[in-house]
Amino acid sequence: MSDATALIERYYEAFNRGDWDAMLACLTDDVAHDINQGGRETGRDAFTAFLGRMERSYREQLRDVVVMVNADGRHAAAEYVVHGEYLADDEGLPPARGQRYVLPGGAFFAIRDGRIARISNYYNLNDWIAQVGG
Repeated sequence: MSDATALIERYYEAFNRGDWDAMLACLTDDVAHDINQGGRETGRDAFTAFLGRMERSYREQLRDVVVMVNADGRHAAAEYVVHGEYLADDEGLPPARGQRYVLPGGAFFAIRDGRIARISNYYNLNDWIAQVGG
């Protein structure tokens, strides 16, 4: 297994445990985070705030994670299936009532000096809204 593959797997294993400190340890200080159908946030502090918003509104587990890495280990992609529960209203989205959802998703990564320097997340927001009854 390549170092890049191990890094991405460690990141997702930490996510599934809800271990935000372990996730943050995988990131560069200036990590760029491209939010699905949203803007870009930069830095660990911004990512920490994002995790707080996620923890408040969602309980998720990523299953069937497949990691792909290019030959030089500087870029990676992951595909997964999100199994989640919508716990609390998230701004601009339908009201939360504990709805459950299953949704395919993916992410692209840039890797620098053994850490994740960019994360770009993608999933079908319209599919998610249909599942939670929006």
